[in-house]
Amino acid sequence: MIDRAYIGVVSEPRVIDVEKGQLKFFARATGTRDPIYFDEAAAGRAGHRALPAPPTFLFSLGLGAPAKRGDLFTDMCIDVARILHGEQSFRYHQPIYAGDRITLVTQTVDIFEKKGGALEFVVQETRATNQHGELCASMRIVTVVRNG
Repeated sequence: MIDRAYIGVVSEPRVIDVEKGQLKFFARATGTRDPIYFDEAAAGRAGHRALPAPPTFLFSLGLGAPAKRGDLFTDMCIDVARILHGEQSFRYHQPIYAGDRITLVTQTVDIFEKKGGALEFVVQETRATNQHGELCASMRIVTVVRNG
């Protein structure tokens, strides 16, 4: 059983730089065709100051800067072979751009069980702010842990 004491735990701030190559790679990998994600001139014509991050790119930033405090694998000691991706949602406040320095902070907001403890659910929310302290996006992830 996952220790419920992790509910409310807030990670340390993690800083990650957003690079053009990362954005282009993610756009290609997700099948994006819009030139604003590949061509700086096209992005500029569309009103962007640089290449914008494609939708859901925040998830990749989180993988690039994993938390130590409140992390599923190292801190909570959950076996990666037992997890399933349950749910994920994003709220966008303003674009993330190539050249931005993003600070991520993750909080474990809930841990609960179903099916008599056969399944446990860890709910975490991550906030992403840019180098100016402006909230760009938030992400909510529900991870399912299979027990027994």
